[in-house]
Amino acid sequence: MTDYRLQAVTVDKMPAAGTEAPPTPLATPSPATSHPASGVPPQRISGVKRYLNSFFKDHAFIRMIYKNMFQISPRLYRSSQPTPRHIAQAARLGVRTVINLRGRRDNCGSWVLEDEACARQGLALVNFPVNSRDAPKKHILHQAREIWRDAQYPVLMHCKAGSDRVGFMSVLYLFVHEGVPLRTALGQLSPKYGHLRHAKTGILDHFFETFLAYAEGQRIEPTVDAFYQWVDDVYDPPAFKKTFMTRWWASVLADKVLRRE
Repeated sequence: MTDYRLQAVTVDKMPAAGTEAPPTPLATPSPATSHPASGVPPQRISGVKRYLNSFFKDHAFIRMIYKNMFQISPRLYRSSQPTPRHIAQAARLGVRTVINLRGRRDNCGSWVLEDEACARQGLALVNFPVNSRDAPKKHILHQAREIWRDAQYPVLMHCKAGSDRVGFMSVLYLFVHEGVPLRTALGQLSPKYGHLRHAKTGILDHFFETFLAYAEGQRIEPTVDAFYQWVDDVYDPPAFKKTFMTRWWASVLADKVLRRE
């Protein structure tokens, strides 16, 4: 098992659809050294552009009004993309690690501002990209488990809108890391948070429901060990994806109106 000792971790590249690759060991600098000014990539958006990009292109004006933030356990908060003000508030709540499910984005003002805010507040920033409209990747399911094992708590975990990717990962976190029954944890994928199960993002619900149906068919308890055995030995992402159907109106709402990622 690869050992990930986290202070701050960046996982920026995702394999092409349909491929599976084992996690790669990553450098683990401390929060104090994970945001060096001299290491800023030349293509990184800077100056006033990062604010304009965040506010208009990344829709931060919506999140300034409603941040979609909830505490789902004593150790974990879920939210939409945090602004610098939200990160400062999280630090005051005692948060020590921010897990960004959108991945590192040097051309996105929201990510640059988040990176800078985490550095100012002394928080570890984990860039861990996750899909919201594709079959979950096996290596992501395993690597998430290791990230949660080694993270400094409390943790704030977020995606863009705080609805789909963070909902999926909140289900997985509660089930895998805190032992909450999966059927109970599935409440994290809910319209309460803006999740639409009939859109393409419903593939996330379908993933867990497929495992539960398998466990029932095999007459086994849907435990964490049984889940990972199913992931490793039974789950076939390309074949699984073909079993999921969307409803056109929900996809239009999620992709065109709400402009979800």
